[in-house]
Amino acid sequence: MELLSPSDLVDHLNWRYAVKVFDPDRRIPPASWTALEQSLVLAPSSFGMQPWKFLVLTDRALRESLVEHSWGQRQVVDCSHFVVFAAPTNLGPADVDRFADRTTEVRDSPPGSLDGFRKMVKGFLANFDEEQRLDWACRQIYLALGQLMTSAAVLGIDTCPMEGFSPPDYDRILGLPDQNLTAAVCCGLGYRGEGDKYATLPKVRYPTEEVVEVR
Repeated sequence: MELLSPSDLVDHLNWRYAVKVFDPDRRIPPASWTALEQSLVLAPSSFGMQPWKFLVLTDRALRESLVEHSWGQRQVVDCSHFVVFAAPTNLGPADVDRFADRTTEVRDSPPGSLDGFRKMVKGFLANFDEEQRLDWACRQIYLALGQLMTSAAVLGIDTCPMEGFSPPDYDRILGLPDQNLTAAVCCGLGYRGEGDKYATLPKVRYPTEEVVEVR
């Protein structure tokens, strides 16, 4: 595995910004998109539970229907790929069993070896009501969003994370309630357009010593 140099990593992170104008004619190459999909699949989550579904919207008409429910943001349509991060609305014991069964299958673990894990995670979720479980799932989703954006930057692909949309309308248009899902956050991916004035503006961040404290 070839490693990025520390300076290259920082350069990629400085290059990244939330794109306001995408080039609608540029598409992400298939190999690059496959890698970005894997960055989502491989994203970390608490207990490894992966309480999410990633909806990749490539149909232009579908995306056009979402613009009016996205504060009119054209990034929804003009980006190459638009991802809606959805969280489960009914997270519970069955999801714990599903993940434990998957772990047993992948790792060829002895039957019953994860009984303690099942009990622990089910007990953890039992401390929350439905709204709190949804909030917990959304926090995991933001880990996946961060990994996607960083991976894209390393590949020279632009992103725009979006919270400015109406989840109820997204849910309705995408049929998410039928899948016991709700839209949590979105991200457009593609390539910055020439007319995006934000591409050349200095990145505004507080000094390192103000936000990083070493003890």
